Amino acid sequence: MIEVVTGDITTLDVDAIVNAANSSLSGGGGVDGAIHRAAGPKLLEACRKLNGCQTGDAKITPGFELPAQWVIHAVGPVWHGDARRESEKLRSCYRRAFELAKENNAASIAFPCISTGVYHYPKRAAAEIALAEMRANESHFERIVACCFNSEDAAIYNCLMGTN
Repeated sequence: MIEVVTGDITTLDVDAIVNAANSSLSGGGGVDGAIHRAAGPKLLEACRKLNGCQTGDAKITPGFELPAQWVIHAVGPVWHGDARRESEKLRSCYRRAFELAKENNAASIAFPCISTGVYHYPKRAAAEIALAEMRANESHFERIVACCFNSEDAAIYNCLMGTN
């Protein structure tokens, strides 16, 4: 089941949350910073041991002080008009996040809107990719959450899902 929620991904009761991470995995602003603050300092320690992450890939750590057991750090692309195959890289980070969740027996997973903040990926195009990957993996999970930061983002997802 895919659901759209508006709120703070760090508070969701799911097995895994996905972090819209930067390639250094060292925390930052937006969702990344919020997850690092909520998980506590052990998350940064665990991330340092992973030696970064390439764009389009993902890596996993424990959730530490979060309700979620796992944090999957997915590195989305910076938007350049798809001149650098950003759509392929964004699709890849969703796929890798789902693969890691399956490998770690997660039954529920929540995603933020990867790359749509400071990386400027067009929101509707990003949501189309996200939903396609969510639908492709729906049978493997009890619950998949698109966790939107604001009602504007949620409206895009709901429109694409035909639920508004």
